[in-house]
Amino acid sequence: MPTTTLAGHGTQEGDTAGKQPAATPSRRRSTARGRQTRAAWVLAAPFLALFLAFMLLPVVWSTLMSLTDTQSADLRTPLNVAFTGFDNYVRLFEDPQFYTALRNTGVFVLVSLPLTLAAGLAAAVALDSGIRRFRALFRVGFYLPVITSIVAVAVVWKTLLEPHAGLVNTVLAWFGIDGPAWLADTRFALPVMILMAVWRNLGTVMIIMLAGLQSVPQSLMEAAELDGAGAWQRFWRVTFPLLRPALLLTAVTTGIGYLQFFDEPFVMTDGGPLDSTLSATLYAYKQFGNGNYGVASAAGYVVFVLIIALTVLQFRMLRDKD
Repeated sequence: MPTTTLAGHGTQEGDTAGKQPAATPSRRRSTARGRQTRAAWVLAAPFLALFLAFMLLPVVWSTLMSLTDTQSADLRTPLNVAFTGFDNYVRLFEDPQFYTALRNTGVFVLVSLPLTLAAGLAAAVALDSGIRRFRALFRVGFYLPVITSIVAVAVVWKTLLEPHAGLVNTVLAWFGIDGPAWLADTRFALPVMILMAVWRNLGTVMIIMLAGLQSVPQSLMEAAELDGAGAWQRFWRVTFPLLRPALLLTAVTTGIGYLQFFDEPFVMTDGGPLDSTLSATLYAYKQFGNGNYGVASAAGYVVFVLIIALTVLQFRMLRDKD
């Protein structure tokens, strides 16, 4: 009897000693969180690799190039370049051609941006209220230039504006008007590109504004009408303030695109005639082509600062006051 009791007691103690303490809930949560973290890093690894290789590294490298005297001959020995500080930026602002490029870019943005916003808003209002039949067809027609390659659009416009065989001057000749050489005349080259930019980008503004118009509560419009507000007063006092977020979005995205004005002059005029269509980004591209990598990088960062300044200004002007 004692043997059995001792044996049983010994077996129970052995079983108790062999068992591991049960995992607490906090430990299980920590383990699960660790597995989720590792899985997240594994899933994000391809994006991070691409981001580091094609985004972060080029940005860091271009920043360093803007502070050095890097030339095309230094590509094989990049560690032999000399640090020059802000000399490239000083050199930029001592170049009259860069001032011309900044002036052209400023004129392009200051004229094209308001025209694009106004034309897109007008098209959206027309589609929302004035045009009832074939509305989908008009939407596609306005938006089609947006999804068309800018190079293809520029080539088509360049063909249409040919001084002797272009369709525009041919039509003008029917009415006895001698059309100019649109892209070879300093008076018309930049305005033509402004017109093309407005035509090409108003579709984006129209789609966003149309979504904003359709989200305006009808009850507010009816209340304003009952209070005796006319059509213009209803639009200016009720509709337009509610469109402020859509207007801010389109102004910021369109302004950023216009400050990077490059494809149109590159394809149509190469910055001519007499640098009348030379933009800041095209200037940077030409500096790269000439092997002045440090100056070109500095010009790119000047454009970057201008983009930040314009975006901040637009947020201050168009954000909700509440």
